[in-house]
Amino acid sequence: MAEMVTLDGKQYLKRNPLGVLGLSIITIGVYFVVWFYKINKEIKQHENDETMSPKRSLMAMTFGWLIIVPPFLALYNTGKHLQKMQERLGVHSTLEPVLSVVIMLVFSPLTGAYMQDHLNRAWGANASPVPQVPPVTPTVSPA
Repeated sequence: MAEMVTLDGKQYLKRNPLGVLGLSIITIGVYFVVWFYKINKEIKQHENDETMSPKRSLMAMTFGWLIIVPPFLALYNTGKHLQKMQERLGVHSTLEPVLSVVIMLVFSPLTGAYMQDHLNRAWGANASPVPQVPPVTPTVSPA
């Protein structure tokens, strides 16, 4: 379901967008929150951006619903960071942060699939897949 890629000497996970959608629905949103934290952490690690705080974004996404606005701001800001990363990596079709917020208003699990698809495009832009090591089979030499 997920593929590891190496970009700038660091490994990142290309998740299946439909997997993000399905798991978000099955777990009634719990996976979405975990996924949101993970992508914020990955973007921060890749961009070396100290202005990003995955924990702050997570808190806004979970407890911010009490005030209504913070989850949408956190999603928009993550979208902006992802859009900047895509532009820097030369991805032609970049994510639209406003569209992410609109999708979240209509059907929130779909937001994860949309953002993950764009994140996969960024990882695929200059990434090299992590080689899969085939199992070693012992060879018997004739006596």
